Parts: sequence; structure tokens; C-alpha cells
Amino acid sequence: MILIADGGSTKTDWRIAKSGQEIKRIQTKGINPYFCSSEEIEIEITDYLLPEIKDCDISDIYFLGAGCNTLEKQNIIKDILLKKICNTRTILIESDLIGAAIGLCENKKGIVCILGTGSNSCLYNGKEIVEQVSPLGYILGDEGSGAVLGRLFINACLKNQLSENIKKRFLDEYKLTPAIILDKVYREAAPNRFLASISPFILENIQDEKVYNLVYDSFKDFFVKNVMQYNDWKTLPIHLTGSVAYHYRDILKPVGKDLGLHIETITQSPLENLIKYFSKEQY
Repeated sequence: MILIADGGSTKTDWRIAKSGQEIKRIQTKGINPYFCSSEEIEIEITDYLLPEIKDCDISDIYFLGAGCNTLEKQNIIKDILLKKICNTRTILIESDLIGAAIGLCENKKGIVCILGTGSNSCLYNGKEIVEQVSPLGYILGDEGSGAVLGRLFINACLKNQLSENIKKRFLDEYKLTPAIILDKVYREAAPNRFLASISPFILENIQDEKVYNLVYDSFKDFFVKNVMQYNDWKTLPIHLTGSVAYHYRDILKPVGKDLGLHIETITQSPLENLIKYFSKEQY
């Protein structure tokens, strides 16, 4: 059996597969070595992953996650998995962007984008990533991400740029006050997760013109500042994956069309194709 993970900052989706067929689905909290300590990652794997796979004979592990773009960060995940899951033949740790590129493009050239808690993009030549615009994180960049949508929405709410009705319903539903929001953003751990957690409320109110424009402009920023920097962006197929990409696909498509982009695929996760790929490749 093989174990494949699509790791994000908010959640990590795991799949156990055998002979190219999915056997089991598991979900844990986000495992991103840029935002999580080694201790936090080990607790998540020990307490929430291991009990779900204790009866499974795992031969190969493929972890494709946010924040796993350097050898140092990859080794954090690898060392914990090696310690916790014995008798594995292969443990491959790569960035979620590589996973998305393999899952969405296979062996074809294209522009690959992730829109989840954070955002990312790259130019893929069918074998490897050949160019990448740095996402810069949710403070300096991450345009179009759940964290940035949440930041923009809260800013608009608290600066009275949205209707009083939307502001009141938001604060009531999330049991928030301006003081609590400031604590969550500036004092508590994982403010990006908090900001991204507001995305469902934004989507529920997308018919409001000001909310729609806020989302539209953020996606436009993502495409202009990231995707449109790659060569041949006018002709290459563009593939998007991630929770934000999937749930906001009805806005992403017109934004792309208005900018002259060829959006070919929008999926919630590349895992289905990765199961087939790694079952066949078996590194």
C-alpha cells in the first residue's frame, strides 16, 4: 500500500491506495513546516494519522506539502515519518506545487496554480518546474488566497466599506469583536488559518456587489502579479487546484476570461491523479 498526502496550512488530506485504487481517506490539521514546529507536526502524525493506518502495510509514502520547498523543511517531515512509520521502502517529500503540477499536467506543459489558505504558481514543462514567481506569504503576497480574502474582508468590514448588515452578521456568526480580531491576527498562533476560516462567510455573501468586487479584484491581482509573468501565458493551459480555487470557480473563470487567460482545469485536490501516478511510478 502507498500513503499519499496533500499538505496545506489549514488541513492535510491523506490517501491510502493499493494497485492504483483508493482504500482510505484521512484528514489531519495542516502540516506546514514554515508555520508548524517539529513538535506540533509530530503530535499531529502520532495522535491523528497513526491510529488510522495502524492496520495498513505502508510500503511507500509521498508527502507533497505547502512549505516543503527546501531540503531543510523536507527533512523535518521526513525524519518524523521515518521515526513513526517503520518498514517503508520510499519516503518522498516535495512541495505541494510539484504535486499539483504532476497531478494536473502529467507530462504536458502548463501553468499550475494553488489557491488555498495560501497561494502559489509555477511554469511546468512536463517534467519539472522551470519558473516560479515567489508567493511571498499572506502578509506580502498570496494574492487570491483564503488568508488574503479574509484579510481584505475584515479590513473592509472594520473600515465600514461593507454594509452594516453584513458586518453585524459576520461579527455575530463568528462571535468576534474588533478587539478579538486584533488578538487573533497579532497575538495568537496561525493567523493565516483564522483569516482563511472567514472564506465560507465571504462565499455565502458573494451576491453582494462590494463583496464580489473584493473577491474579483483579489483574483485579478493573483493572475496579473503571478500568472501573467510567465512566458506564453496567453496560450498555455492554466490549471488551478485548492479549496479556494474550487469553491470560487464561478468567479475565477470570468476573471480569467476578462484577462485573456486559458483556464483549463479547476479542481479541489490533485490527489486522485497522484494516486494513479505514484501507483504507476513507484519511485
